[in-house]
Amino acid sequence: MVEKPSRRDQILNAAAELFARHGFHGVGIDDIGAAVGISGPALYRHFRSKDAMLGEMLTSISERLLDGGQARVDAASNADEALWDLIGWHVDFALDDPALITVQMRNLANLTDPDRRRVRALQRRYVEVWVETIRRTVPDFDEPTARAAAHAVFGLINSTPHSAHLDRDQMASLLSRMALASLTPAVVRS
Repeated sequence: MVEKPSRRDQILNAAAELFARHGFHGVGIDDIGAAVGISGPALYRHFRSKDAMLGEMLTSISERLLDGGQARVDAASNADEALWDLIGWHVDFALDDPALITVQMRNLANLTDPDRRRVRALQRRYVEVWVETIRRTVPDFDEPTARAAAHAVFGLINSTPHSAHLDRDQMASLLSRMALASLTPAVVRS
């Protein structure tokens, strides 16, 4: 049985969709409340402010990516499998949560300073998981090259809110193959 999302999760999901569609400043508390069937002021029982909602949303995205990515790398039996699983993890995230990717790309600057520092720290740790995995898979890549490659792959995969023109399985396969090919030494030219 699929567990019903908590009211808090329902609010965050609705806010993510609205923020992605209209921007953080284009959405009011009443809009979010209406999307989940409660009054805007009732949201304050769950979040102290719209800023706190955005902070929790982007922090939890970053934690989920880091924890999930690290778990897949840790469970892999070799470097190639770790890279494939890491790509698959990020592709699944991008295809299943395109609104969250859009919110993260557009609204990092709208976070409070403490939330922005926390999100940035989590993002840096996630990038390091990728850099280490890429370097184990492609030993010819030095650290700056592996870091640049990781960010380029994120750009490819995170483009899904704008580029998903195939069904989900076809898009996942295409993105995974493209990401892997971009990291394969025979394809990448120095």
